[in-house]
Amino acid sequence: MDQASPEKKRRKPRILVAPLDWGLGHATRCIPVIRELLKQDCAVYLAGEGHQEALLRNEFSQLPFVPLKGYRIHYSKTSLGLFSRLLWQVPKIKKAIRHEHDRLKDLVKEFQLDAVISDNRYGLHHNSIPCVFVTHQLQIKTYGGGWPERVLRKKNFSYIEKFSECWVPDNADKSNLAGKLSHPDKNINIPLKYIGPLSRFEKSDTGTEKGHLLFLISGPEPQRTIFENIIIKQLGLYEGRVTVIRGLPSGGSSMPSTSTIRIFNHLPADELASEMKRAEYIIARSGYSTIMDIVRMKKKSILIPTPGQTEQAYLAGYLSEKGLITSCSQKEFSLQKAIGKAGNFSYRFIDEDNRLSSAISDLIRSLQ
Repeated sequence: MDQASPEKKRRKPRILVAPLDWGLGHATRCIPVIRELLKQDCAVYLAGEGHQEALLRNEFSQLPFVPLKGYRIHYSKTSLGLFSRLLWQVPKIKKAIRHEHDRLKDLVKEFQLDAVISDNRYGLHHNSIPCVFVTHQLQIKTYGGGWPERVLRKKNFSYIEKFSECWVPDNADKSNLAGKLSHPDKNINIPLKYIGPLSRFEKSDTGTEKGHLLFLISGPEPQRTIFENIIIKQLGLYEGRVTVIRGLPSGGSSMPSTSTIRIFNHLPADELASEMKRAEYIIARSGYSTIMDIVRMKKKSILIPTPGQTEQAYLAGYLSEKGLITSCSQKEFSLQKAIGKAGNFSYRFIDEDNRLSSAISDLIRSLQ
Protein backbone atom coordinates (compact mmCIF):
# COMPACT_ATOMS: atom_id res chain seq x y z
CA MET A 1 0.00 0.00 0.00
CA ASP A 2 1.26 3.49 -0.89
CA GLN A 3 2.82 5.68 1.83
CA ALA A 4 0.44 8.44 2.91
CA SER A 5 1.28 11.95 1.70
CA PRO A 6 1.86 14.74 4.29
CA GLU A 7 -1.47 16.33 3.30
CA LYS A 8 -3.26 13.00 3.74
CA LYS A 9 -1.72 12.56 7.20
CA ARG A 10 -3.00 15.99 8.30
CA ARG A 11 -6.66 15.62 7.25
CA LYS A 12 -9.36 13.43 8.74
CA PRO A 13 -9.53 9.84 7.43
CA ARG A 14 -12.18 9.67 4.71
CA ILE A 15 -14.21 6.50 5.02
CA LEU A 16 -17.10 5.29 2.87
CA VAL A 17 -19.88 3.26 4.55
CA ALA A 18 -22.29 1.36 2.30
CA PRO A 19 -25.01 -1.13 3.36
CA LEU A 20 -26.70 -3.75 1.21
CA ASP A 21 -30.25 -2.93 0.10
CA TRP A 22 -31.80 -6.18 1.41
CA GLY A 23 -34.36 -4.94 3.93
CA LEU A 24 -33.45 -2.17 6.37
CA GLY A 25 -31.28 -4.22 8.73
CA HIS A 26 -28.00 -3.67 6.93
CA ALA A 27 -28.55 0.09 7.09
CA THR A 28 -29.68 0.17 10.73
CA ARG A 29 -26.67 -1.79 11.95
CA CYS A 30 -24.39 0.62 10.10
CA ILE A 31 -25.65 3.42 12.35
CA PRO A 32 -23.46 2.49 15.36
CA VAL A 33 -20.52 2.04 12.98
CA ILE A 34 -21.05 5.54 11.57
CA ARG A 35 -21.44 7.02 15.05
CA GLU A 36 -18.17 5.45 16.19
CA LEU A 37 -16.34 6.68 13.08
CA LEU A 38 -17.55 10.23 13.79
CA LYS A 39 -16.59 9.86 17.45
CA GLN A 40 -13.07 8.92 16.34
CA ASP A 41 -12.90 12.04 14.13
CA CYS A 42 -13.36 10.49 10.69
CA ALA A 43 -14.92 12.13 7.65
CA VAL A 44 -17.72 9.73 6.75
CA TYR A 45 -19.30 9.32 3.32
CA LEU A 46 -22.49 7.25 2.89
CA ALA A 47 -23.66 5.35 -0.17
CA GLY A 48 -26.83 3.57 -1.25
CA GLU A 49 -30.31 4.18 -2.60
CA GLY A 50 -34.02 3.76 -1.84
CA HIS A 51 -35.20 3.01 1.70
CA GLN A 52 -31.62 2.58 2.92
CA GLU A 53 -30.71 6.05 1.68
CA ALA A 54 -33.82 7.56 3.27
CA LEU A 55 -33.09 5.93 6.63
CA LEU A 56 -29.44 7.02 6.73
CA ARG A 57 -30.27 10.54 5.56
CA ASN A 58 -32.82 10.80 8.38
CA GLU A 59 -30.17 9.80 10.93
CA PHE A 60 -27.18 11.66 9.44
CA SER A 61 -28.49 14.61 7.46
CA GLN A 62 -25.14 16.40 7.82
CA LEU A 63 -23.12 13.71 6.02
CA PRO A 64 -22.46 13.57 2.26
CA PHE A 65 -24.41 10.85 0.45
CA VAL A 66 -23.28 9.16 -2.75
CA PRO A 67 -25.89 7.49 -4.99
CA LEU A 68 -24.99 3.80 -5.40
CA LYS A 69 -27.27 1.35 -7.15
CA GLY A 70 -28.31 -1.60 -4.98
CA TYR A 71 -28.87 -5.25 -5.81
CA ARG A 72 -32.65 -4.65 -5.93
CA ILE A 73 -33.60 -8.18 -4.90
CA HIS A 74 -37.27 -9.18 -5.08
CA TYR A 75 -38.96 -11.99 -3.19
CA SER A 76 -41.73 -14.32 -4.32
CA LYS A 77 -45.18 -14.50 -2.72
CA THR A 78 -44.56 -18.09 -1.58
CA SER A 79 -41.65 -19.79 0.19
CA LEU A 80 -41.50 -22.49 -2.48
CA GLY A 81 -41.01 -19.90 -5.19
CA LEU A 82 -38.28 -17.97 -3.40
CA PHE A 83 -35.35 -20.20 -4.37
CA SER A 84 -36.19 -20.11 -8.08
CA ARG A 85 -36.85 -16.36 -7.87
CA LEU A 86 -33.46 -15.73 -6.28
CA LEU A 87 -31.75 -18.08 -8.75
CA TRP A 88 -33.34 -16.15 -11.61
CA GLN A 89 -31.87 -12.92 -10.17
CA VAL A 90 -28.26 -14.21 -9.86
CA PRO A 91 -27.12 -12.63 -13.18
CA LYS A 92 -28.59 -9.29 -12.05
CA ILE A 93 -26.83 -9.55 -8.68
CA LYS A 94 -23.49 -10.35 -10.34
CA LYS A 95 -23.95 -7.36 -12.64
CA ALA A 96 -24.65 -5.14 -9.63
CA ILE A 97 -21.49 -6.40 -7.91
CA ARG A 98 -19.40 -5.58 -11.00
CA HIS A 99 -21.05 -2.16 -11.25
CA GLU A 100 -20.35 -1.21 -7.63
CA HIS A 101 -16.76 -2.40 -7.95
CA ASP A 102 -16.22 -0.14 -10.97
CA ARG A 103 -18.11 2.69 -9.29
CA LEU A 104 -15.84 2.46 -6.23
CA LYS A 105 -12.78 3.10 -8.38
CA ASP A 106 -14.31 6.42 -9.44
CA LEU A 107 -15.39 7.29 -5.88
CA VAL A 108 -11.92 6.67 -4.46
CA LYS A 109 -10.47 9.14 -6.97
CA GLU A 110 -13.28 11.70 -6.67
CA PHE A 111 -13.39 11.88 -2.86
CA GLN A 112 -9.83 10.66 -2.10
CA LEU A 113 -11.26 7.93 0.11
CA ASP A 114 -8.92 6.25 2.58
CA ALA A 115 -11.01 3.18 3.45
CA VAL A 116 -14.34 1.45 2.85
CA ILE A 117 -16.71 -0.35 5.23
CA SER A 118 -19.06 -2.51 3.19
CA ASP A 119 -22.00 -4.21 4.85
CA ASN A 120 -22.53 -7.27 2.64
CA ARG A 121 -21.85 -5.45 -0.64
CA TYR A 122 -19.46 -7.83 -2.36
CA GLY A 123 -18.07 -5.46 -4.99
CA LEU A 124 -16.75 -2.72 -2.71
CA HIS A 125 -13.14 -3.85 -2.51
CA HIS A 126 -10.17 -1.89 -3.85
CA ASN A 127 -6.51 -2.67 -4.41
CA SER A 128 -5.15 0.60 -3.02
CA ILE A 129 -7.07 1.18 0.22
CA PRO A 130 -8.26 -0.98 3.15
CA CYS A 131 -11.75 -2.36 2.60
CA VAL A 132 -13.70 -4.02 5.41
CA PHE A 133 -16.49 -6.50 4.76
CA VAL A 134 -19.17 -6.64 7.49
CA THR A 135 -21.32 -9.77 7.71
CA HIS A 136 -22.83 -12.16 10.23
CA GLN A 137 -23.34 -14.74 7.51
CA LEU A 138 -20.06 -16.47 6.74
CA GLN A 139 -22.01 -19.70 6.24
CA ILE A 140 -25.09 -19.51 4.02
CA LYS A 141 -27.75 -21.95 5.15
CA THR A 142 -29.85 -24.17 2.89
CA TYR A 143 -32.78 -26.41 3.74
CA GLY A 144 -30.82 -29.54 2.86
CA GLY A 145 -27.44 -28.65 4.38
CA GLY A 146 -24.50 -30.87 3.40
CA TRP A 147 -22.62 -30.25 0.16
CA PRO A 148 -24.81 -27.34 -1.09
CA GLU A 149 -23.81 -25.39 2.02
CA ARG A 150 -20.13 -26.22 1.49
CA VAL A 151 -20.36 -25.00 -2.11
CA LEU A 152 -22.08 -21.78 -1.04
CA ARG A 153 -19.52 -21.22 1.73
CA LYS A 154 -16.66 -21.60 -0.73
CA LYS A 155 -18.28 -19.14 -3.13
CA ASN A 156 -19.06 -16.71 -0.30
CA PHE A 157 -15.46 -16.88 0.93
CA SER A 158 -14.13 -16.24 -2.59
CA TYR A 159 -15.91 -12.86 -2.58
CA ILE A 160 -15.10 -11.92 1.03
CA GLU A 161 -11.40 -12.77 0.69
CA LYS A 162 -11.03 -9.96 -1.86
CA PHE A 163 -11.38 -7.56 1.10
CA SER A 164 -8.68 -6.49 3.56
CA GLU A 165 -10.50 -7.90 6.60
CA CYS A 166 -13.89 -9.12 7.77
CA TRP A 167 -15.86 -7.87 10.78
CA VAL A 168 -18.54 -10.14 12.25
CA PRO A 169 -21.20 -8.39 14.38
CA ASP A 170 -21.46 -11.17 16.94
CA ASN A 171 -19.83 -12.47 20.10
CA ALA A 172 -16.85 -14.72 19.59
CA ASP A 173 -17.77 -17.22 22.31
CA LYS A 174 -20.71 -19.52 23.04
CA SER A 175 -22.91 -16.52 23.85
CA ASN A 176 -23.05 -15.77 20.11
CA LEU A 177 -26.35 -14.95 18.40
CA ALA A 178 -25.86 -16.36 14.90
CA GLY A 179 -24.60 -19.89 15.57
CA LYS A 180 -23.18 -21.63 12.50
CA LEU A 181 -23.87 -18.56 10.37
CA SER A 182 -21.13 -16.58 12.10
CA HIS A 183 -19.08 -19.55 13.38
CA PRO A 184 -18.74 -21.98 10.45
CA ASP A 185 -16.71 -25.18 10.56
CA LYS A 186 -14.11 -23.52 8.32
CA ASN A 187 -13.10 -19.87 8.30
CA ILE A 188 -11.86 -17.32 5.78
CA ASN A 189 -8.22 -16.60 4.95
CA ILE A 190 -8.21 -12.88 5.75
CA PRO A 191 -8.13 -11.21 9.21
CA LEU A 192 -11.40 -11.91 11.00
CA LYS A 193 -12.71 -9.84 13.93
CA TYR A 194 -15.77 -10.53 16.07
CA ILE A 195 -16.85 -7.02 17.02
CA GLY A 196 -19.92 -7.91 19.09
CA PRO A 197 -23.59 -7.33 18.16
CA LEU A 198 -24.34 -3.96 16.55
CA SER A 199 -27.37 -1.96 17.62
CA ARG A 200 -28.27 1.71 17.32
CA PHE A 201 -30.12 1.53 20.67
CA GLU A 202 -29.06 1.70 24.31
CA LYS A 203 -30.50 -0.36 27.15
CA SER A 204 -32.81 1.58 29.43
CA ASP A 205 -34.45 0.93 32.79
CA THR A 206 -37.71 2.44 31.53
CA GLY A 207 -40.57 0.14 32.55
CA THR A 208 -42.76 -1.72 30.09
CA GLU A 209 -46.51 -1.30 29.73
CA LYS A 210 -48.27 -4.60 30.30
CA GLY A 211 -50.14 -5.69 27.21
CA HIS A 212 -48.44 -3.16 24.91
CA LEU A 213 -47.34 -4.72 21.60
CA LEU A 214 -44.83 -3.34 19.10
CA PHE A 215 -44.89 -4.69 15.55
CA LEU A 216 -41.78 -4.09 13.42
CA ILE A 217 -42.52 -4.81 9.76
CA SER A 218 -39.58 -4.94 7.37
CA GLY A 219 -37.94 -6.77 4.50
CA PRO A 220 -38.19 -6.90 0.71
CA GLU A 221 -41.50 -6.93 -1.12
CA PRO A 222 -43.91 -8.58 -1.58
CA GLN A 223 -43.37 -10.36 1.75
CA ARG A 224 -43.30 -7.08 3.71
CA THR A 225 -46.84 -6.26 2.57
CA ILE A 226 -48.08 -9.83 3.04
CA PHE A 227 -46.84 -9.82 6.64
CA GLU A 228 -48.39 -6.39 7.23
CA ASN A 229 -51.79 -7.53 5.93
CA ILE A 230 -51.77 -10.58 8.21
CA ILE A 231 -51.08 -8.38 11.23
CA ILE A 232 -53.61 -5.67 10.41
CA LYS A 233 -56.40 -8.23 10.01
CA GLN A 234 -55.79 -9.60 13.51
CA LEU A 235 -55.31 -6.34 15.41
CA GLY A 236 -59.05 -5.65 15.64
CA LEU A 237 -59.42 -8.57 18.05
CA TYR A 238 -56.67 -7.35 20.41
CA GLU A 239 -57.79 -5.35 23.44
CA GLY A 240 -54.45 -3.81 24.47
CA ARG A 241 -52.43 -0.93 23.06
CA VAL A 242 -50.45 -1.49 19.86
CA THR A 243 -47.78 0.35 17.87
CA VAL A 244 -47.06 -0.70 14.28
CA ILE A 245 -43.91 0.46 12.43
CA ARG A 246 -44.33 -0.35 8.73
CA GLY A 247 -40.67 -0.13 7.71
CA LEU A 248 -41.21 2.52 5.00
CA PRO A 249 -38.69 5.31 5.65
CA SER A 250 -39.19 6.67 2.12
CA GLY A 251 -42.84 7.29 2.90
CA GLY A 252 -45.81 6.06 0.89
CA SER A 253 -49.51 5.72 1.58
CA SER A 254 -50.36 6.06 5.27
CA MET A 255 -52.68 3.98 7.42
CA PRO A 256 -55.09 5.58 9.91
CA SER A 257 -54.43 5.18 13.64
CA THR A 258 -57.03 4.70 16.36
CA SER A 259 -57.16 5.40 20.08
CA THR A 260 -55.46 2.06 20.82
CA ILE A 261 -53.58 1.29 17.56
CA ARG A 262 -50.91 3.71 16.34
CA ILE A 263 -49.43 3.11 12.88
CA PHE A 264 -46.28 4.79 11.53
CA ASN A 265 -44.48 4.38 8.22
CA HIS A 266 -41.17 4.99 10.01
CA LEU A 267 -39.79 6.42 13.25
CA PRO A 268 -36.38 8.00 13.95
CA ALA A 269 -34.09 5.92 16.16
CA ASP A 270 -34.81 7.79 19.41
CA GLU A 271 -38.59 7.52 19.02
CA LEU A 272 -38.36 3.86 18.00
CA ALA A 273 -36.19 3.17 21.06
CA SER A 274 -38.93 4.65 23.26
CA GLU A 275 -41.50 2.37 21.65
CA MET A 276 -39.28 -0.66 22.17
CA LYS A 277 -38.80 0.19 25.85
CA ARG A 278 -42.55 0.53 26.33
CA ALA A 279 -43.52 -2.75 24.64
CA GLU A 280 -44.19 -5.90 26.63
CA TYR A 281 -43.59 -7.95 23.47
CA ILE A 282 -41.94 -7.08 20.15
CA ILE A 283 -43.31 -8.96 17.14
CA ALA A 284 -41.06 -8.85 14.08
CA ARG A 285 -39.14 -10.76 11.44
CA SER A 286 -36.21 -12.85 12.63
CA GLY A 287 -33.74 -10.72 10.70
CA TYR A 288 -30.35 -10.54 12.36
CA SER A 289 -30.31 -6.77 12.83
CA THR A 290 -33.71 -6.90 14.52
CA ILE A 291 -32.40 -9.66 16.79
CA MET A 292 -29.37 -7.55 17.76
CA ASP A 293 -31.67 -4.63 18.64
CA ILE A 294 -33.91 -6.87 20.76
CA VAL A 295 -30.93 -8.38 22.57
CA ARG A 296 -29.48 -4.91 23.28
CA MET A 297 -32.81 -3.74 24.72
CA LYS A 298 -33.31 -7.04 26.59
CA LYS A 299 -36.89 -7.32 25.35
CA LYS A 300 -39.25 -10.28 25.05
CA SER A 301 -40.00 -11.02 21.42
CA ILE A 302 -42.06 -13.15 19.05
CA LEU A 303 -40.25 -13.56 15.72
CA ILE A 304 -41.74 -14.72 12.41
CA PRO A 305 -39.21 -15.79 9.74
CA THR A 306 -39.75 -14.54 6.20
CA PRO A 307 -41.10 -17.56 4.25
CA GLY A 308 -38.36 -19.28 2.29
CA GLN A 309 -35.52 -17.30 3.86
CA THR A 310 -33.35 -20.05 5.33
CA GLU A 311 -31.19 -17.66 7.34
CA GLN A 312 -34.19 -16.30 9.27
CA ALA A 313 -35.62 -19.78 9.80
CA TYR A 314 -32.28 -20.97 11.18
CA LEU A 315 -31.92 -17.96 13.51
CA ALA A 316 -35.47 -18.38 14.83
CA GLY A 317 -34.84 -22.04 15.64
CA TYR A 318 -31.35 -21.50 17.07
CA LEU A 319 -32.33 -18.62 19.35
CA SER A 320 -35.55 -20.32 20.47
CA GLU A 321 -33.46 -23.27 21.67
CA LYS A 322 -31.20 -20.85 23.57
CA GLY A 323 -34.23 -19.27 25.25
CA LEU A 324 -33.67 -15.79 23.82
CA ILE A 325 -36.83 -15.56 21.67
CA THR A 326 -40.00 -17.41 20.81
CA SER A 327 -41.15 -17.82 17.21
CA CYS A 328 -43.82 -19.16 14.89
CA SER A 329 -44.33 -19.45 11.13
CA GLN A 330 -46.08 -16.78 9.10
CA LYS A 331 -48.54 -19.35 7.71
CA GLU A 332 -49.66 -20.38 11.21
CA PHE A 333 -49.44 -16.94 12.82
CA SER A 334 -52.22 -16.25 15.31
CA LEU A 335 -51.74 -13.20 17.50
CA GLN A 336 -53.71 -14.70 20.37
CA LYS A 337 -51.78 -17.99 20.29
CA ALA A 338 -48.42 -16.23 19.87
CA ILE A 339 -49.00 -14.06 22.96
CA GLY A 340 -50.11 -17.10 24.91
CA LYS A 341 -46.96 -18.96 23.90
CA ALA A 342 -44.77 -16.00 24.81
CA GLY A 343 -46.45 -15.69 28.20
CA ASN A 344 -45.42 -19.26 29.04
CA PHE A 345 -41.89 -18.93 27.61
CA SER A 346 -38.90 -18.59 29.94
CA TYR A 347 -36.95 -15.77 28.29
CA ARG A 348 -33.31 -15.24 29.16
CA PHE A 349 -30.92 -12.46 28.18
CA ILE A 350 -27.21 -12.33 27.37
CA ASP A 351 -24.44 -9.75 27.61
CA GLU A 352 -22.63 -8.40 24.57
CA ASP A 353 -18.90 -8.24 23.90
CA ASN A 354 -18.63 -4.86 22.15
CA ARG A 355 -15.33 -4.50 20.27
CA LEU A 356 -16.44 -2.06 17.57
CA SER A 357 -14.44 0.85 18.99
CA SER A 358 -11.16 -1.06 18.99
CA ALA A 359 -11.78 -2.43 15.48
CA ILE A 360 -12.26 1.10 14.14
CA SER A 361 -9.23 2.36 16.07
CA ASP A 362 -7.14 -0.39 14.46
CA LEU A 363 -8.47 0.55 11.02
CA ILE A 364 -7.60 4.23 11.51
CA ARG A 365 -4.10 3.35 12.75
CA SER A 366 -3.56 1.25 9.63
CA LEU A 367 -4.19 4.37 7.53
CA GLN A 368 -1.45 6.29 9.31
